[in-house]
Amino acid sequence: MRVLGIDCGTEYTGYGVVDLLADGRLVSIICGAIKVSPRDPMPTRLSRISVGLQQLISEHQPERVAIEDVFYATNVKSALKLGQVRGVAMLAAASAGLEVAEYSPLSIKSAVVGYGRAEKHQVQQMVARLLNLVEIPEPADAADALAIAICHLHTAATMERQARPTKVPTRVLTKVLTKVPTKVKCDPAPNKSAGLPGELRRIPSP
Repeated sequence: MRVLGIDCGTEYTGYGVVDLLADGRLVSIICGAIKVSPRDPMPTRLSRISVGLQQLISEHQPERVAIEDVFYATNVKSALKLGQVRGVAMLAAASAGLEVAEYSPLSIKSAVVGYGRAEKHQVQQMVARLLNLVEIPEPADAADALAIAICHLHTAATMERQARPTKVPTRVLTKVLTKVPTKVKCDPAPNKSAGLPGELRRIPSP
């Protein structure tokens, strides 16, 4: 499975494409960031981000797109701008017919590091290790985007394993089926010979 992870930002929108190979290895195909100038009007910045993401999708053909679900901003104005970038990322994916998965920062850190409160540098170091990279990807937004893609691949693999039916070995199943339980009957009438009323008498199976 190939996943495009997107780390949305108003100046840097990180991206990372990761492949999950048949042997379970994770491979980084490409990563980087789409940089826009804060001096440009917001519509211009959104257009450049949209075009950049569409080109990435067209060139690398991911099967899924994953973005961060919950985001933090210093003020309402920043939050609105970041929301617009997320909308553009979703639109670029949907226009290509791709499903979009959203993950909280806690889920991403847990999937990559194993600890939901991990520091940013810990996530980046683990991304480099999981992808067998010589150094941590730059800029930091690219490493974050790779972490989002890895989170989706780990989540999808877990869900696939849980969806598989549990197979009981034939030898064990045969052993269970051939072991017929003994019938038990409760006689409410007193049984003087046994000395106890309502004794449970075991009746052999026919």
